[in-house]
Amino acid sequence: MDITTAEAEALAIDFLMTDLDIPEDDREWFSVLSARPIGESWYVVEIGVEGLPDKWVLQVYDTKECDPNYTFVSPIKEGTSDLDAMPESVAQALATERTNGAVV
Repeated sequence: MDITTAEAEALAIDFLMTDLDIPEDDREWFSVLSARPIGESWYVVEIGVEGLPDKWVLQVYDTKECDPNYTFVSPIKEGTSDLDAMPESVAQALATERTNGAVV
């Protein structure tokens, strides 16, 4: 494989932060939950916000490209009461994803 786990994690975080329009100062709220290679050509990287059950699942290919069709998974369909202590950009991203995302 032409990409390491650490590279896949960094690429996924950078891609998601850019896609969600999260300012540099607020990116510390997000972390990689897991990264696992799938076959020899790509990784599945899960990113979340500490203390919350929500996560984004991204595919990172050995070409160092991220699939723009990532998945958001959460047991919370709507709601923002648990987001009050977070920066506005993080709270807004989660609230939007919860309204439009997948529920498990």
